[in-house]
Parts: sequence; C-alpha cells; structure tokens
Amino acid sequence: MKKPVTFVCYPKCSTCQKARKWLDDRGIAYEPRDIKAQNPSAGEIEAWRSLSGLPLKKFFNTSGNSYKNLNLKDRLPRMSEPEQTELLASDGMLVKRPILAGPDFALVGFDPDEWEKKALP
Repeated sequence: MKKPVTFVCYPKCSTCQKARKWLDDRGIAYEPRDIKAQNPSAGEIEAWRSLSGLPLKKFFNTSGNSYKNLNLKDRLPRMSEPEQTELLASDGMLVKRPILAGPDFALVGFDPDEWEKKALP
C-alpha cells in the first residue's frame, strides 16, 4: 500500500481548502497537518527544499501578517539561509502553504497542473 502524502495546510486558508478538495476529488490519500498547530521543523524545511528544487525564499508566505509585521521584505536579504530556515521553523504562519510532500517530491503552494504531474500515481 502506498504511503499517504503529507498535506501541510492552514485549515482557514481558501487556497488550502481548494487543494484539499483537489486531493479528495482524486482519491489521493494524505495525512493533513495544520501548519499553525504544528510548525515544520528546520530539518523538514531543508528536506522539502531539497526535494522541491526551489530557493528558500519561495517557502516564505510573503502575503501573511507575520511576514509583514516582522518587516521580512527588508530583513531577509541580510539573513543567512540557516537563519531563514530557523525563522521559518519558529512560526508556521511564515511558511507558504499548502505544502504537499511525498517520499520523492515537495510542492509549495497550490498549482493544480504541477500537483497533477507530481502527486498522481
């Protein structure tokens, strides 16, 4: 039996709700995880970054209040990647969502076409 993917989301987020419906409509088994209740660890962020092939800055939720309140638009360029990773791990609301993570992929944000290519068997 195929292990379910991890669906990291914020339940109140409309994009996350669309992504959940997309998964449900396709019968994809997933383990839901509330990003606010259970922050990703620095190790998880590094693993997802490696699997996604994305730069670390793509993991920041740039439209969120936490990002804006911490003035990260100006601060991030001066921070090292380990500092950025620790910051992401400190507050799940700083992390772009949803994240869909499988054994050999990690998708950040909901792009149905990209999810179709990676998540379906």
